[in-house]
Amino acid sequence: MKKLLIGLATTSALALAACQSPAADKVEDQAEAKADAIDDQADALPDGPAKEALEQKADVVEEKGEEKANAMDDNGEIAPSETGVGDTQKK
Repeated sequence: MKKLLIGLATTSALALAACQSPAADKVEDQAEAKADAIDDQADALPDGPAKEALEQKADVVEEKGEEKANAMDDNGEIAPSETGVGDTQKK
């Protein structure tokens, strides 16, 4: 089962990597790293409004990174933030 999951993850990563240029991938990776750092800060806080605000900020950073990467190299992929219905977007 573990080998199957690793194989699926590898295949998915390769398929996604083919969708964008290296420059767009770099922009998206940087946004994800920044969002992960913000999430780590949120994880260190007790439950409450401050933690929720940091988690929301991390989501926004990640969605904006996707949007910027897609604007650089849009091969038909549409990020949630481009549709206006992402987790941090108003519907």
